[in-house]
Amino acid sequence: MIATDEHAAVQDAAQRFARERLAPQYMAREQVGRVDRTLIREMGALGLIGVDLPEAFGGHGQSSMLAGIIIEAIAHGDFNVAYIQLLGSLQGSILARHAAPDLARAWITRIVAGEAVVAVALTEPRGGSDAGNLMLQAKRSGDHYVLNGEKSSISMADQADATIVFARTGKPEDGARGVTALLVPMDTKGISTSRFNDLGSKAVGRGSIFFDDVRIPVSHRLADEGKGFAQVMQGFDFSRALIGLQCAGAAQASLDETWAYIKERRAFDAPIAQYQGVTFPLAEAETMVAALRQLALHTLRLKDAGAPHTSEAAMCKWLGPKTAVDVTHQCLLTHGHYGWSLDLPHQQRMRDVMGLEIGDGTAQIMKLVIARERVGRVALQYQK
Repeated sequence: MIATDEHAAVQDAAQRFARERLAPQYMAREQVGRVDRTLIREMGALGLIGVDLPEAFGGHGQSSMLAGIIIEAIAHGDFNVAYIQLLGSLQGSILARHAAPDLARAWITRIVAGEAVVAVALTEPRGGSDAGNLMLQAKRSGDHYVLNGEKSSISMADQADATIVFARTGKPEDGARGVTALLVPMDTKGISTSRFNDLGSKAVGRGSIFFDDVRIPVSHRLADEGKGFAQVMQGFDFSRALIGLQCAGAAQASLDETWAYIKERRAFDAPIAQYQGVTFPLAEAETMVAALRQLALHTLRLKDAGAPHTSEAAMCKWLGPKTAVDVTHQCLLTHGHYGWSLDLPHQQRMRDVMGLEIGDGTAQIMKLVIARERVGRVALQYQK
């Protein structure tokens, strides 16, 4: 749904960029294993990163829904490059709300221009979905925090210019109440990274970040000490809605290619598009992608209106990856033995979106969030 002519113009620019600059090299980027900084700067110059960020901090001051429209358009060309839009909007909004104004302005200006990528470092080796059970330490030393420990399963760990790091400043028994968020430039002394050999999303990459007596100024703290988890994590409702549209874009790309294929592919002296056994699964897939898209846009409209949207965002997060995996799988099967080849993109899209069935919150965690929103914490009272 396009709300205004301005939205339509931005969507057209994003679709054209995705079609001409991203889609032709989508599979090649997997082999390179990185997102080309030239592409990121081009997107910044076109105004396709952080359109929702405040103008006071160097953003464009547009709606969250426009950010979602852009991410779907970019994901249609390259699912992995669309992660740049997601990081820009998520991390930029966190900085705008919780960083000191000068710090926020310095980094948001660079994010929007495509000159900097800011990642998020929450997960640890022993934590997984238990995000409040963090062990990485940030000890106060004068006007600095000293970080020691490891973050694991961090997207763009070896490509980011800075990372929002969640670290423990309180006691372990404090749980989420003892967690502080810090903006950490990745060129700071004492930081090293590793990369995992993942099944998909290789252009984004995932790995560990190691902190060895890393000194970060107190001025780089986001939100209050010990309240970083509760205050900063509220922004993740936004990213969950964006993930829904990122997945919709990838699934729609495979669908578009498959509709075209079945009109050309012939069997028994006719295009296979005449057979309901071929078209009905695609019609079902088209319906599910449309439903996912509308759910995500509805969630962003709620956000723009200042209305609660935690439950809807969690729905986007679990439904999006599942729908995209199912749809790209069906498209692969519809292509028959051609689809089984690594020469076609369906297998890569399926592998790429599958990672989001794990990362950024599993389906089980998202369903728990939805249940809590419906029944409150009574559901947890008797759990030990």
